[in-house]
Amino acid sequence: MTDQLTITGLIATTPRHIVTSEGLAITSFRLASHQRRFDKSAKAWIDTDTNWYTVTAFRDLAINAAQSLNKGDRVVTVGRLKVRDWSNDDRSGTSIELEANSLGHDLHWGVTQYQKVQRPTEEEEVGDEEEDL
Repeated sequence: MTDQLTITGLIATTPRHIVTSEGLAITSFRLASHQRRFDKSAKAWIDTDTNWYTVTAFRDLAINAAQSLNKGDRVVTVGRLKVRDWSNDDRSGTSIELEANSLGHDLHWGVTQYQKVQRPTEEEEVGDEEEDL
């Protein structure tokens, strides 16, 4: 079973972008999601726990994320949650991963400029390859 979640947070690491030998684009980063609550006695918002996620995007979303997102950006992420136990030698733990379906800047914290990406269609790509012959 996979759960779909929406998580807001701060990009805590420089997004890492790779393209596999098969041509699959992948971008990943660590996301820190801070928990806040209002302290009535102090009459102020206070930070409590921080949840950490590894966010991974694939294909076109990965390409766009690599060009758009930076460490320190506040983002909204929608994706499928994966919780995995891991161990190596004397250490073990649990990793929480989010396979992103959608990513974007959190406009509560700032502004951004949207630019639609123009990618060639498969027919255009085939036509370009034939012209090169």
